[in-house]
Amino acid sequence: MKCQKRYWITFTILCLLFVTVLFGCKKKKEEQEVIITKISGEELILTPTRIPTLSPTPTLTPTPDPTPEGMEKSVLTGEWIPKEVANRRPYAVMLNNIKVASPQSGTQDADILYEILVEAGITRLMAIYQTIDPESKTAKRLGSVRSARHYFASIASEYDAIFVHFGQTTYATKKMDKLKMDRVNGLTGYGVSSFYRDKSIKAPHNAFASLSGIEKAVEKAKYRTERKEGYTGQFTFYNEEQTLQNGQTANQVTLPFSSGMQPYLVYDPETKLYTRYQFGKVHVDYNTDQALKFKNIIIQIVKQWDIDKNGYQTMDLENTSGEGYYITNGTAIPIKWTKKESSYFMRYYDEKQEVLTINPGKTYIAVFPDFRASKIEFE
Repeated sequence: MKCQKRYWITFTILCLLFVTVLFGCKKKKEEQEVIITKISGEELILTPTRIPTLSPTPTLTPTPDPTPEGMEKSVLTGEWIPKEVANRRPYAVMLNNIKVASPQSGTQDADILYEILVEAGITRLMAIYQTIDPESKTAKRLGSVRSARHYFASIASEYDAIFVHFGQTTYATKKMDKLKMDRVNGLTGYGVSSFYRDKSIKAPHNAFASLSGIEKAVEKAKYRTERKEGYTGQFTFYNEEQTLQNGQTANQVTLPFSSGMQPYLVYDPETKLYTRYQFGKVHVDYNTDQALKFKNIIIQIVKQWDIDKNGYQTMDLENTSGEGYYITNGTAIPIKWTKKESSYFMRYYDEKQEVLTINPGKTYIAVFPDFRASKIEFE
């Protein structure tokens, strides 16, 4: 009899629990309900647990970084700069690069720095500036500035740049005339007053330009100071810094242009920048004593040869294509390049034949002779 009684008590309790839970799930009240009942004279208190309703997990949609007010990305570096600066035409300045003329003044402020072999195994530099701060040391001392070569003029035209130089070869004159380039020449025209001589340095390595002098020449010549409408530049930049995949290690890149000119660049994993060295020491800016550092390196291999008995060089840079390397963050990958004179732009492509995308920052470009390409070293 006792067993039967216990059976019915247990059965009744289970039924009440089932009804209570079912009833509690339908309740919308926040507080718990207490149910009191009596079974065979014994008081039983049941407190049901409220089952919470789960809300669906919201889907997060990434919001792109808004364009900073009044800013625009530079076509030279891919970095944010004031819009009024971004729309200005850049300056492309020819710089001396022999040992007695080193270190140069103003190289640290260049957005892009080209190095190309000229005659007698020496190289010359061309610095491209989106703008020059009027309060900077570069604005007062830029150089030493040397004479132009026709292939430098061809490259400067790609940037819609005002070309700054001190003299030129006859080949360069023909090329600049053909391209109808705006230029500030220290030997003729309005450009004469743009330069001054540093008498502590032996000529012809002592011609320096000032920003105010260049601007006066540009104003007198009535050159256009804003970019051409629709100008987009020749580089495509990542929005955020990337590390190259499936490349070769390039913590040091050595570029033996000749037996006497063998600059190299060393990668710093902390800053993620390459520091340039030449003549056995760090390449610094005379104005600031700061080392030249670059985020990107492009090596563009070209066919190059003597154009006359004086040793002046020429190279295939127009209506042609070739190979090279892109280096950043300690890694190098092979690339291809092509140039059509009709479109002016040099275009770079990766191994998949897609337009090369590079990291935001300053770029060093070595236009390197094909007959010495096998001597390029990556470590």
